[in-house]
Amino acid sequence: MKTQVGIVGAGPAGLFLAHLLGRAGIAAVILEARSREDVEGTIRAGVLEQWVVDLLRELGLAGRLERLADFHRGISLQWNGQRFHLDMYDLTGGKQVTVYPQHEVLRDLIAGLLDRGGTLLFEAKVEALEDLTGPTPRLRFRHGGAEEILECDFIVGADGFHGPSRQAIPAALRRELHKTYPFGWLGILTEAPRSWHELIYANQAGGFALLSTRTPEIQRLYIQCDPHDDLANWPDERIWAELDSRLALEGWTLHKGPIFQKGIIPLRSFVCETMHYGRLFLAGDAAHIVPPTGAKGLNLAVADVKVLARALIAHYHEQDDSRLARYDATCLKRIWKGERFSWYMTTMLHRNAAETEFERRIHLADLDYVRSSRAAATALAENYVGLPFEDDA
Repeated sequence: MKTQVGIVGAGPAGLFLAHLLGRAGIAAVILEARSREDVEGTIRAGVLEQWVVDLLRELGLAGRLERLADFHRGISLQWNGQRFHLDMYDLTGGKQVTVYPQHEVLRDLIAGLLDRGGTLLFEAKVEALEDLTGPTPRLRFRHGGAEEILECDFIVGADGFHGPSRQAIPAALRRELHKTYPFGWLGILTEAPRSWHELIYANQAGGFALLSTRTPEIQRLYIQCDPHDDLANWPDERIWAELDSRLALEGWTLHKGPIFQKGIIPLRSFVCETMHYGRLFLAGDAAHIVPPTGAKGLNLAVADVKVLARALIAHYHEQDDSRLARYDATCLKRIWKGERFSWYMTTMLHRNAAETEFERRIHLADLDYVRSSRAAATALAENYVGLPFEDDA
């Protein structure tokens, strides 16, 4: 098999890239280790920045989103018994965020790609990335019980943190930075009506809580917990008691219902600043992870491939490789701003037992500053809805 761009992974980064390249007449093949059912059935949250929704519309893939998504003009911040509405629409000149789960985005991208004749192989496990510094890198993979080889001009590793792409870059050349937070999120899905019209981020004495939504009938909620805790220690009654405590507000009621899914996820930050090696380019979770507090994961992944698509189009259509040469530097400007914002939201909203009372007071002062200062509120809002792209992106 031969193609111009071989893509490892059918997540948001790989699928968006295939669409952007296909629109420009550049051939791409996606190899995905999991089945289509697994990819589309892995339930993950999704808060889309304004420009990502605009891109889906531009690609003609926003039909289901327009019918099923929730469009939020703001978020609510809660602490010390008060709830403050942050009007992002007003603060950012008409921008908003869209709550639309990531697995629904993937369904739309996969269906659109296959409908236009794109090549996407499921259950195609990449076993080796070869000759990355040569003119024709190869992906050696297993599909349908047989070993196959895909020859490419370029390879894009969009296969997540645990995929083989980043590991194919020599360890001595990879610059990686990590931060692990001392808390995690216990997330639930519950069959209950909506309790509030937008997301609520709460910093209370018992710890962080987040109220989100999936549909008018299904709600998503999170509470801060020990990342190493056992789910057996969290019966439904305890979960609801903690949510009641952390989201309590006079005159407001948290609607409850049967909990049909629960799980604990750790919070961490990670950046591999080496996003380019020979003819291999990393994108999305293969190169960076953010805690979910800032809702940046999917959006940063799509930003990577927006930059990369323009660089590959310049290579094929203009014989200009300058954008490819500065891919890392261009992406990292945005990535580090996303990492900073995610760290800021995480540290401001969570209770950390290792911090002093002085530091806790600083976080509460941060929240009150956002409440009392339009400039501070605007800074938070413009990060949340999505920073503008610089000219070379």
